[in-house]
Amino acid sequence: MDTLLLLKAAIMGIVEGLTEFLPISSTGHLILAGSLMGFVGGKAKVFEIAIQTGAIFAVMLVYWQKIRATLVALPSSRQAQKFALNVFIGFLPAVVLALLFGKYVQEHLFTPVIVATTFILGGFVILWAEKRPASATRVQSIDDMTTMDALKVGLVQCFALVPGTSRSGSTIIGGMLMGLSRKAATDFSFFLAMPTLIGAGVYSLYKERALLSMADVPLFAVGLIFSFISAWLCVRWLLRFISTNSFVPFAWYRIVFGIIVLATAYSGVVDWQH
Repeated sequence: MDTLLLLKAAIMGIVEGLTEFLPISSTGHLILAGSLMGFVGGKAKVFEIAIQTGAIFAVMLVYWQKIRATLVALPSSRQAQKFALNVFIGFLPAVVLALLFGKYVQEHLFTPVIVATTFILGGFVILWAEKRPASATRVQSIDDMTTMDALKVGLVQCFALVPGTSRSGSTIIGGMLMGLSRKAATDFSFFLAMPTLIGAGVYSLYKERALLSMADVPLFAVGLIFSFISAWLCVRWLLRFISTNSFVPFAWYRIVFGIIVLATAYSGVVDWQH
């Protein structure tokens, strides 16, 4: 295996782990990073989706106590059953739309210019959401969420099919706009990510298995390991950050970064590859 290729895989893994659970779009950053490094093509797209599993394992480790408690109580506790049902309901809309439109999205929307545009638009949505009064919050904990709350968050998660929108951004900010507290929206976003991203990774590997061989195992292993480590560090930091801060800094990051990408793309300073 080419050492340079493994280095690119490590960088992509770090990018994935650091951005997956922040409202700044991991897919968008992976597209941009891959474009800059020449890490593009069909196999690269499968790689970008597959290494999300490493980030998911990290968040499962952080939330292991809640996961374990829910699984143990599932046969007898109505609260545990309600929570599991909410995650399932929130998971379904994205599955249906991904199966219907996923191929089209990957072929036509995975471009740096579209990513930059959605970066900017998403940034303004975050600024709008953060200006809402605290009195608009009615759900303080994920255990207080209703089935309709879960469905609404699941529907806004579908916006993340467009690269650059951000799955975490859609679910967290969408949840806040629907009355969830910042903590409840973030927690539910993380739990919703578990079936969503594991399912996407497994499905992508199976669907594109003809592109892969045993020689690709080191490449994917490096990406998964670095994705796991960086995501574990990022999630622990984010949970501390949101306890005393808003998402406004991420909004401005999205807007500024998106403008830079658009400016470099149209001026020809950077040859963004598709």
